[in-house]
Amino acid sequence: MTYTAQTTDVAFTLNGSERAASAGASLRDVVAQETGKTIGDDGRLADGRGTGVAAALDGEVVPRSAWAATPIAAGAVVELVTATQGG
Repeated sequence: MTYTAQTTDVAFTLNGSERAASAGASLRDVVAQETGKTIGDDGRLADGRGTGVAAALDGEVVPRSAWAATPIAAGAVVELVTATQGG
């Protein structure tokens, strides 16, 4: 008999709204999903530019260089802030 591992979703909060991500998802995955952009392991866009996004996990700012290595756990609280111009 062969057993297949099942992927379960992880429930978390993003900017005050309940969300779900695949088990093993990283903060980079969440930012990429929300921005609709491909983000490299260094937290930058493919052309080397920054994303214009800051991310915090459970109240702690996470440097974008650590997004790919930062897993989203069940019950996590993620806050994303997007930079805008103007005043």
